[in-house]
Amino acid sequence: MNEKTIVITGATSGIGEVAADHLAQLGARIVFVARDRERGEAMRRHLRAVAGHTDHVVHYADLTRLSEMKRVAKEIAGSEPEIDVLVNNAGAMFNSRRVTEDGLEKTFALNHMAYFVVTNMLLARLKATPGARIVSTASDAHRGNRLNFDDLQSARFYSGYAVYGRTKLMNILFTRELARRLEGTGVTANCLHPGFVATRFGDQSGGAFSFAIKAAKNFALTPEEGAETIVWLASSGDVAGVTGGYFYKCKPSTPSVEAQNDEDARRLWDISAKISGVGL
Repeated sequence: MNEKTIVITGATSGIGEVAADHLAQLGARIVFVARDRERGEAMRRHLRAVAGHTDHVVHYADLTRLSEMKRVAKEIAGSEPEIDVLVNNAGAMFNSRRVTEDGLEKTFALNHMAYFVVTNMLLARLKATPGARIVSTASDAHRGNRLNFDDLQSARFYSGYAVYGRTKLMNILFTRELARRLEGTGVTANCLHPGFVATRFGDQSGGAFSFAIKAAKNFALTPEEGAETIVWLASSGDVAGVTGGYFYKCKPSTPSVEAQNDEDARRLWDISAKISGVGL
């Protein structure tokens, strides 16, 4: 990964932080998006300490807001002529329904729309880079869920875990349609299940669920174990040219039947493009 440029969201904690650290140690230059300035600067100092020969860069944005997704993607596209790997990793789960300034349910905005907008706005840079890859963090939490296209914003009924699971289903469907659209460009798109990992994830979701998540983390994977598949998909020659896949523990995995529905994948893409004004 010497001198390769990797753009990663959600790199200041958990598996994203570990993945950025490992990829930097492999020689990559990390360009990451952070929301919290204190954690962002701490991460940049850390990366420079473990790989001081490389100029790592941090951009700041609130990836729940469409205007911020577009602004930060435009900034990155304007400053990075080539991008070797894009890692979509930022995500969260919220115990109660919250709506963004764009009128979007917050889990949907952060976990799905940020992937969709940032990826589409960086596609020109990825296509300009031989062998470029897109890696998106999904989850086996998608299993047992299906999309209700009449209520993608979960206005009729809201359950934090169910809504989170549906956004992870969206990540897989997005990857399938993205891979289809990228055929012949040389850019690959894959997604992964990191496993249940002991990170900050879920700590701020609120309510009894947040307490349950904290208790369950006593039996969870370490962030190092959870990040392994991200690093592998971003760097391994074993997956060069492989696209449209879903992986777990560095091996292909079969997602749910609902996650293999190409018509839903196309429909989700069209709706996302209409909401955002990109990817049309």
